[in-house]
Amino acid sequence: MSDKEQLIIFDTTLRDGEQSPGASMTREEKVRIAKALERLRVDVIEAGFPIASPGDFEAVKAVAAGVKDSTICGLTRALDRDIDRAGEALAGAESARIHTFIATSPIHMERKLRMSPDEVVAQAVHAVRRARRYTDDVEFSPEDAGRSERDFLCRILEAVIAAGARTVNIPDTVGYSVPYQFGDLIRTLIEHVPNSDKAVFSVHCHNDLGLAAANSLAAVRNGARQVECTINGLGERAGNAALEEIVMAVRTRRDHFDCDTRLDTTQIVPCSRLVSGITGFAVQPNKAIVGANAFAHESGIHQDGVLKSRETYEIMRAQDVGWSENRIVLGKHSGRSAFRARLQDLGVSFASEEDLNAAFARFKDLADKKHEIFDEDLQALVTDTNLDATNERIKLVSLRVCSETGETPKAHLVLAVDGEEKPGISIGGGPVDATFRAIETIVASGTVLKLYSVNAITSGTDAQGEVTVRLEKGGRIINGQGADTDIVIASAKAYINACNKLLQPRERAHPRTGDV
Repeated sequence: MSDKEQLIIFDTTLRDGEQSPGASMTREEKVRIAKALERLRVDVIEAGFPIASPGDFEAVKAVAAGVKDSTICGLTRALDRDIDRAGEALAGAESARIHTFIATSPIHMERKLRMSPDEVVAQAVHAVRRARRYTDDVEFSPEDAGRSERDFLCRILEAVIAAGARTVNIPDTVGYSVPYQFGDLIRTLIEHVPNSDKAVFSVHCHNDLGLAAANSLAAVRNGARQVECTINGLGERAGNAALEEIVMAVRTRRDHFDCDTRLDTTQIVPCSRLVSGITGFAVQPNKAIVGANAFAHESGIHQDGVLKSRETYEIMRAQDVGWSENRIVLGKHSGRSAFRARLQDLGVSFASEEDLNAAFARFKDLADKKHEIFDEDLQALVTDTNLDATNERIKLVSLRVCSETGETPKAHLVLAVDGEEKPGISIGGGPVDATFRAIETIVASGTVLKLYSVNAITSGTDAQGEVTVRLEKGGRIINGQGADTDIVIASAKAYINACNKLLQPRERAHPRTGDV
């Protein structure tokens, strides 16, 4: 990093990002993403909300044990039981942070908390002091700061900093702010809180009006030195400030920002693809930095300019954020050692030889179907292997679909349900519809299909198709993913993956009393 001040990057993909409907991650998936964030050199990883559920607790604990070069953070309400649970989950972390919050807007204090302003200040101070029993690195957030009275914000921030909070985070909880207003708020707080020099000021902006990145950068211009963000801008509702946009804006416009991050930006695109593959949330082609078209040029004038001098139409180098032609020179004759070595280069390791063998068998099958295998294929292959390993009640045994001009498509399949093979037959409006209907004749999930999307993992007609389905049942939303060179088979895998998740106990139940 340069001699400029450090801008701390606080990634909340595993916590706030997971609150996107259908984006729940398993413990193993959270660890994979956390390790990718560690390679990206993210400063702080908010791994979850430990009090939310046993599953969230175990995931935070696993991330804390598996990541050494980033600080691992757990979110808590300003309640003793939340803080104690977070302290327990983070006990194995090399570097731990507890992030506690309480609402400070008049409407929240009066109608939700039913507490007076004095009581809220006292509770916030108590929470910070209790969190310091477990770690010296404590962060405090006044929830709904955008609708809070500025004098009261100054009062509570002064009190929590005095109690030992090293970071104070100002959230735009409902994404209502505009840049000049939010920047002014940050500057005012820093100027009027007497002990503001004893803490790092942070921001956490939501994207409801499409202004999350702009608001965050306005805050940085006015003294904030931590930004809370997510990979691909993932998050509930319209999402959060996108990490890749914040980092590259600060680095590209050095003339406007007197700070910089320590991130290895070449890891941005690989991390983006991993998060997209695990959550099933595809990245739109025109997404800044990580979209497939971010460095593509269609216009003849643009193409001519770029060929003469890249800087005419490109303000960043594609290689700087991780866009490259990373082909793997492996084929059906390659051995397990080469396979394992390449996956290790991608940050993928296996808990056992059995897991490696399962992934290697899938690789061999894929090598028979595809001439060239890319790193993205390997990431999808590992995800597919993990899905099978954790969700085995329903398996696809065989599938045959007949689709021809003038005839109604018909699907014949066999599923293994708890080890017992069951046949299913159905017609549909197309081969995928017929396949889904045939699956339903066996599993009778009672769900409603809310989303079906297909994304080509790599280029070429032999590319694997990555399918995401989103099912809803009784207010519960579940994503399923599947990948294959045959789109119909990938679709069946995705639907079965979602059905398997539906059969699992519901581990996540966030105490949605607030959000930061």
